[in-house]
Amino acid sequence: MTRTITVGLDGSPESRAAAEWAAREAGLRGLPLKILHVFEPPPAPVAQAPLLGAETSQDWVERIPLEAAEGLRLRHPGVEMITDRVTGEPARTLVEAADGAEMLVLGSRGLGGIGGFMVGSVSLSVIAHATRPVVLVRAGEQAADEHKTDPAGIPSAATPFQPVVVGVDTGDVNETLLEFAFEAAALRGTSLRVVHGWPEPPSAFYRFYGDAELAGTLSREQATVLTEALRPWRQKFPDVDVVEASRCGSAAQVLVSAARDASLAVVGRRIRTSPFGAHVGHVTHAVLHHVVAPVAVVAHA
Repeated sequence: MTRTITVGLDGSPESRAAAEWAAREAGLRGLPLKILHVFEPPPAPVAQAPLLGAETSQDWVERIPLEAAEGLRLRHPGVEMITDRVTGEPARTLVEAADGAEMLVLGSRGLGGIGGFMVGSVSLSVIAHATRPVVLVRAGEQAADEHKTDPAGIPSAATPFQPVVVGVDTGDVNETLLEFAFEAAALRGTSLRVVHGWPEPPSAFYRFYGDAELAGTLSREQATVLTEALRPWRQKFPDVDVVEASRCGSAAQVLVSAARDASLAVVGRRIRTSPFGAHVGHVTHAVLHHVVAPVAVVAHA
C-alpha cells in the first residue's frame, strides 16, 4: 500500500499553510496527499444548541477538507488528493494517522516579527508520540520562503532551494535521521548542511595557558568524527552537496543559528517507552520554537 503525505487541516491559517507545504512535498515525492480533518464532537449541551446542531456541524465538518482539496487541485494539478474526516480526540487521532503515512504535516502559528513558532499542545503531543516523521509549518509560510532570492533580491519559487539543515549527535549517529535529511536535500536538488554542536572543555572556564591550542585540537577532532560519520552517506547520495558544520557551543543554539536560511530543518527524537510519557528533547524543543523554516521531527530508536 502506497503511503501518503498526510496533513491535518482544521481550517485555520496555519493548517492551510501546512496543506500547501504538504502538497508541494507530495509533488516532490510523487505521493498522494491525504487531507485529514479531525472533528472533536462538542459536549452534549453545546451540540444540542440551535447554532451547533447536528446538521450544521456535519456540513461544516464536510466542507473544510473538500474546499481545501478543490483549491489544492488547481494549484498542484499533478498531485492526487484524498480527503478524509475522522471523529475523535485530535492528538490521538493524528498520531494514528501519522503511523500510516509517509509523514504527517501540521500547522503552527508564527510569532509575528519574532522568528519562530508557537507550538500548541496538540502538535507537541503528536510529535512526542508519533513514530513517523512529523513536519511543522508556520502560518503564512509560502513556497518562495524555501527558495533563494532572485538576482533582484526578491523571494521567488523559481530559484533553487535553500539548504536542508540537519542536527546530528556524533556520539549516536542515527541512520533514520540522516536518510530522511539526505533524501530531502536530494529531492530539492539542494545542499545538506550537517550541524554538530559540542561543549567547551572544562578548562575553558578557567582560561588556562594553552586553551587556544586545546580548542584547536578539539575542533579538529570533532570535525574528523563528523566527516567519518558522513562518509557512507556521501557515497550513498553522491549528488548531494554536503556542508559540514562542527561548532563549539550549545547544540540547540548552534542548530538554530545554522537553520536561519534553511528550506527545511531536520531534527531527531528518540522513541521512548517510559511510563512517564514521551518527550521531544531540549534541542528539538528549541528548534521547534525558534526556527522559522518548516521543521521535520524524525522519530528513531
